[in-house]
Amino acid sequence: MTPLTTSALPSPVPAASLTTTSEPPRLRTDKLTAMYGKSTAVSGVTLGFPANQVHALIGPSGCGKSTFLRCLNRTHELSDGGWITGRVLLDEEDVYDARVSAMVLRRRIGMVFQRPTPFPTMSVYDNVAAGLRAGVRLRRGETDEIVERALRQAALWDEVKDRLRGSAMALSGGQQQRLCIARTIAPAPEVVLLDEPTSALDPQGTQRIEEVVVELKGDFTIVIVTHNMQQAARTSDTTTFFYLGTMVETGATRQIFTAPRNEQTEAYITGRFG
Repeated sequence: MTPLTTSALPSPVPAASLTTTSEPPRLRTDKLTAMYGKSTAVSGVTLGFPANQVHALIGPSGCGKSTFLRCLNRTHELSDGGWITGRVLLDEEDVYDARVSAMVLRRRIGMVFQRPTPFPTMSVYDNVAAGLRAGVRLRRGETDEIVERALRQAALWDEVKDRLRGSAMALSGGQQQRLCIARTIAPAPEVVLLDEPTSALDPQGTQRIEEVVVELKGDFTIVIVTHNMQQAARTSDTTTFFYLGTMVETGATRQIFTAPRNEQTEAYITGRFG
């Protein structure tokens, strides 16, 4: 792996100073290293995410932030050669313990991907309800209530309430992404992961997603990967900067963007590299 330090960019601050908040974390990593075969993508990251906050992960393309995100709900292990060392703890329980069901975990830590991924053969209603049907028996009225609640939380109900039985593929790109958010939150996860959720959307669709993200933190802990500095500044409470697979700096978003402690962070935020 390429060393973090270069002649142009000084070394990161010591790990001990990389603190975010006094609140106890709902989700945290302990010396997490993510591998693809023998190649290291993320190296030794210890980081906590307190409940009911939005946490942004920023950094140049290929810096490991999306790989780190996928480690949090064990989708990294689905990648070719993907494995980890270290720990990921949800409410202080190691999610990689052999006794933990990965399927159950991914209901507790839901994920929305870069491009909208509605199930193409399903209606709007069935897309949202799909996450509820894995081993859970609900009466029709209960399912109706959950679908409506999830669509309202995703700011989509008013736009689709008269076409719930219509194809999800008839929605616009921004609507499809909000539908994917509704599908993810329908099972009431503790944590929601968002991997560049607006990169394929126009400015209007992006604004709606950002508004939804800010609203959702009242009910969920949210971790978002974004390449958009303005988006991180607008939506997040804390921000972590990754570079070459290493966590360089983390802290309150206002502090990171106005008074970063590390020169690498400042260089990236001001556009001098990345």
